[in-house]
Amino acid sequence: MATEGIEAVFLETHNWGKAAKFFQDLGYELEFSTDHNSGRLRNGDGPYVFIAEVPESQEPRTRLVLKVPDADAFPADSAVEVVTPFEDTHYGTREMTVRDPDGRLWSLQAPGRS
Repeated sequence: MATEGIEAVFLETHNWGKAAKFFQDLGYELEFSTDHNSGRLRNGDGPYVFIAEVPESQEPRTRLVLKVPDADAFPADSAVEVVTPFEDTHYGTREMTVRDPDGRLWSLQAPGRS
């Protein structure tokens, strides 16, 4: 199974408003925001940026999400280490977490089930 490039960058922040303004000042447009201090921004046709506010007690993380055209096409005999298999998300996609040879975690995102 081949990925189709970077789908998104997920960022955690301690201040949703400041983070969103930062990206808007860099030319990103707010596509939508939620009622829990998060939202999606996009600049052109490239990957979107999704920002979510986390408590001060939690260190903000960054996650790159690779696009997968079909979750069911992931080969069972793949040498890729699967940390969590594809699961449905609350926002309508399916996500899987894999580990690269250096121990970094990567998210794979596929369209939700039709």
